[in-house]
Order: sequence, then structure tokens, then C-alpha cells
Amino acid sequence: MNALDTSIAPKEKLVADLKVVVSDAEELLAATASQTGEKIAELRERMHTNLRLARLKLADAEAAVRESTRQMAKATDHYVHENPWKAIGIAAGAGLLVGMLIGRR
Repeated sequence: MNALDTSIAPKEKLVADLKVVVSDAEELLAATASQTGEKIAELRERMHTNLRLARLKLADAEAAVRESTRQMAKATDHYVHENPWKAIGIAAGAGLLVGMLIGRR
């Protein structure tokens, strides 16, 4: 596992968490649509602004995760083409290890 592997998983979780927060905030806005008053209107406007910004940041984060994944796939492909026997050995070793772990159960 390299640095890219360990940095992508938290980013994917962050993106998923942000999607949930944005969805919940949109639901809250819809639920308070009938509420009136100056403070409620001000709060709703701030929420709309913050949601708009959150959607933009979420799109940026998703694009970054996609690009990191794409780069990692390219690097892996390049490595396998440059070192086919080493890649086969690593895959066989990993398969053996997984097989042994599964066999213990």
C-alpha cells in the first residue's frame, strides 16, 4: 500500500460525508420553507450560500479523487508493463497469502 492508497480512502469518505451533509441541509431548508420571520429568512439565505459553496467544494474533491485514482492506475499499468515478472510474483504472493488467511477459518 503506497501513499496514494492511504490518501484516497479518507478523501472518498470525506466526499461521501459531505454529500450526506448537503442532502440533510437541503432537506432542512425544504422543511423550514413555510417558516417566516427576519431571522429565519436570514438563516435560510446563509444556508443557501453555504450549500452552494459546499456543492462546489464537493465537486472539486470528487474531481481530485478521480484524478488521483486515474494517476494511480496509470502508474500501476506502467509498472506492470516495465516489470511483468515482478508483478506476477507479487500477485501470486498476495494470492497465496489471501488463500492462507481464508483457509485458516
